Amino acid sequence: MRVFACFMLLIAFSLACMAVFTYPAWLLLHPHFNFPFQRIGERIGMLGFLIGFLLIARRLRLGDRVSLGFGAPRRVYLREYGIALLIGTLTMSLVVASMAALGLLDWQPAARYGAGALAALIAKRLLSGVAVGLIEETALRGVMFAGIQRESGTLIAIALTSIIFAATHFLGVAHIPADAVTPWSGVTVLHGTLRAFEDPLGNADAFLCLTAVGVVLANVRAITGNTSASMGLHAGWVWVMLVVHGLSRPNITSPLSFLLSHHDGFTGWLVLAWAVVLGWGLARFYSARTRAPDGATVQPRGA
Repeated sequence: MRVFACFMLLIAFSLACMAVFTYPAWLLLHPHFNFPFQRIGERIGMLGFLIGFLLIARRLRLGDRVSLGFGAPRRVYLREYGIALLIGTLTMSLVVASMAALGLLDWQPAARYGAGALAALIAKRLLSGVAVGLIEETALRGVMFAGIQRESGTLIAIALTSIIFAATHFLGVAHIPADAVTPWSGVTVLHGTLRAFEDPLGNADAFLCLTAVGVVLANVRAITGNTSASMGLHAGWVWVMLVVHGLSRPNITSPLSFLLSHHDGFTGWLVLAWAVVLGWGLARFYSARTRAPDGATVQPRGA
């Protein structure tokens, strides 16, 4: 479990950087730039993670293309990414359709969008989905998955990366006005980042749902041997989810509103049920896809 421990230390290190260095950085930047204090803290945490990530990947010999999840030939990788992006978009659209059919979404915010604004929203959310998929899949189901799999086996890699995947979605933001910044504001930002963990039972539905989604993506990564499919699925799911967030809001008056979590108004028991169904279907699909009828490998496993 040495690899997993290293990544846990890396996460702790990035959070510590946020608490310690945000205030000094704000003192240097605020006279010249009007950056919000919490945004500086986020960037410092990301920078600390990136620096540590590069050091760990190199030290643990996880910096090669295969460990990063890009082991398939470029043509194959892009083809499989495109197919998975389409599958992710269609399947998440089915999830949204089920929410709408159950009366869980209020579409009043969509009324303020004209054709141009709607097209811009869809395009921007696509870029966000692609970016999220690239970053999270490379870090979690690329390097971290490869390291844990090499050391402890595939099942442990699927389980641990899925738990971390879920946990990272509960990192929040504390908003601090410029006139309220003190030398202790970095600690305040850190507390705000971890606030969601103070109510584990209240967020249990979202956490279980996100863990299940992580298992689905990690299993696809294990089957295919690279991140092309998991990254495409992830991007498609995030794309649709972000578009829906812009066009609707949870219908809290619905008697079935408990099916959506209070955490983000989207994940929850309904998406958890969908994740189980989709996980089974995607596992069968990619298991069949990785082997031709004669038994020859269609995609290099590269794990």
